[in-house]
Amino acid sequence: MSPDSSVFGAAVDLREVTDADREAFRRELGRPPRGILAVAYRCGHDVPAVVLTAPRLEDGTPFPTMYYLCCRELNAAVSRMESSGLMREMTERLTQDPELAQAYRRAHESYLASRNALGDLGIAVTAGGMPDRVKCLHVLVAHSLAVGRGVNPLGDEAVDALGEYFRGEPACSHL
Repeated sequence: MSPDSSVFGAAVDLREVTDADREAFRRELGRPPRGILAVAYRCGHDVPAVVLTAPRLEDGTPFPTMYYLCCRELNAAVSRMESSGLMREMTERLTQDPELAQAYRRAHESYLASRNALGDLGIAVTAGGMPDRVKCLHVLVAHSLAVGRGVNPLGDEAVDALGEYFRGEPACSHL
């Protein structure tokens, strides 16, 4: 089960989830993985950094976060980025820059199309605040890492800025 690769913004390099990946996820986040379909991006230290998740968990609960950031070092850096006020700045720019707002809306539509290819939740909600605001940089970073540059402009900006927020973490700081 994977997004339709003909959809603009589909994940570029999905890999099958191994037992080692599941163990890495458990180690990185301190809990067992739920609803993982594939590894969408690996860090430089070869742990799953982004996983593709099913639109519904095993119990049927909707889970709209299709690309889930699961590397401890990346999560820590993105959390520091969020606390810096960057989300507020990005949201403000969306209200002032129509081209950026349109590109961000396209990222939202791409996210929906890819998720609906996995299973339609019947809702037009993506994650991270798309398409009108920035609510979670973890989601935007995960989206950009999974699908590559040029799909989510604010996710790409956040990935580009990550280096400022690492605090000596190893390979993840070299995305």
